[in-house]
Amino acid sequence: MQEARYFKFSIGMLLVPLFSVLSIWTVFWIELQLGVDFNDYGISPRKLLGLQGILFGPFIHGSIEHLYNNTIPLAVLTLTLFYFYQKDATKVLLSGVVIAGFLTWLIGRPSYHIGASGLIYVLASFIFFKGVFTKYYRLIALSLAIVFIYGSMLWYIFPIEEGISWEGHLSGFVTGLLLARIIKSEIPEPKKYKWEQDDFNEEEDEFLRHFDENGNFIEKTTSSDEEAIKVIYDFKKSKKNL
Repeated sequence: MQEARYFKFSIGMLLVPLFSVLSIWTVFWIELQLGVDFNDYGISPRKLLGLQGILFGPFIHGSIEHLYNNTIPLAVLTLTLFYFYQKDATKVLLSGVVIAGFLTWLIGRPSYHIGASGLIYVLASFIFFKGVFTKYYRLIALSLAIVFIYGSMLWYIFPIEEGISWEGHLSGFVTGLLLARIIKSEIPEPKKYKWEQDDFNEEEDEFLRHFDENGNFIEKTTSSDEEAIKVIYDFKKSKKNL
């Protein structure tokens, strides 16, 4: 089956989500154990040194709540990306981190922008728009699932809550859209029924022979030398025992 070649689960797919989650938790644990604050390694907009945050920022979180809120979406969306877009997953992941981080550096407020939420918006946006662009039924269904589960995230690309980097969210959302449009992904060809195939001949199809070119049913009459067969049904009332 053609789809099995494209959508095939392997244990290796778990490595990237597992590494991502372990990385952000390990960095937070190191901060607690050593009593240090890595926030200065986040993205500091329009400052040359602040460009280092593009690489380090996604691993740094300001609180346990911040870390927890990013853990499950990061794991789920990363695994989804590597399952449905195996060949392009690494490219999307790395490009998403760099492009979204740079956009945040350009438009962000004078503060340190940290956390994996920018990458999460990249993944959610890419998976949603890519499914819509491909018009492949399984990927469209995936896009609808993303809307159902993470649709409320859309509000946070706007400055509706103090202390949240809406610039990072917006940058991730735009980056995911751009990557979905630019990256050409291979998808399985939809299954074609017999009448959809290019070499299909209507005249050879036994069923379609019963209809004319306008779709009207053709009644076939028997020739004089053919015998008409009549089936007679004999209905008898059953006697009921009194």
